[in-house]
Amino acid sequence: MIGLETSVHDFTIRLVLESGKTIEFCGPADITCETTDAIVNAANSSLLGGGGVDGAIHRAGGPAILEECRQIVSKIGSLAAGKAVISTGGRLAAKHVIHAVGPIYGGGEQGEAETLASCHRESIRLADKHGVRSLSFPAISTGAFGYPIPEAAIAVGSTVGALTSANRVNKVRIVLFDGGILRAYTRSAENFLRSNPASPFRIEKADS
Repeated sequence: MIGLETSVHDFTIRLVLESGKTIEFCGPADITCETTDAIVNAANSSLLGGGGVDGAIHRAGGPAILEECRQIVSKIGSLAAGKAVISTGGRLAAKHVIHAVGPIYGGGEQGEAETLASCHRESIRLADKHGVRSLSFPAISTGAFGYPIPEAAIAVGSTVGALTSANRVNKVRIVLFDGGILRAYTRSAENFLRSNPASPFRIEKADS
């Protein structure tokens, strides 16, 4: 049985704040199976579905997600990169989907790092606003948008900052679909803590 009680055991490493807030790194795993209150979709600006994680979430969640996204688009138009909106989770175990539009990688000199960091901050801010206590992220922009995985993994730092300041969100999971991506993200988390010795987080490994 998959649920919140068992999900705490399937991380590779996690960062733990003194208050008990956590960031877990998990994989290989399917984000559509997550049982957190919300999952983050690596959306495109149209919010009308696509390939990769985006398509998988729409297929698993059913037409209710697309219907609500269409209503959002009718009010705001397309969603800019770095921004996020929230919809129902449809048939997903997660109650909500937070749709965040990552940057298309253009070599790293067009503000892509800040835009990607904004995806993480905005998703956690929006989750907090809607009373979400746990959410799961994919590796935003690393698919069709071409963001190099080692560079994308640096966004861990912005996730740490956003979770620290959140009022309601107390658990973030970074859910990665293959072992190579998982290793890149866990290395980034370890490097972040080594580079920030005053960070309020400590690191725990699943086998420790």
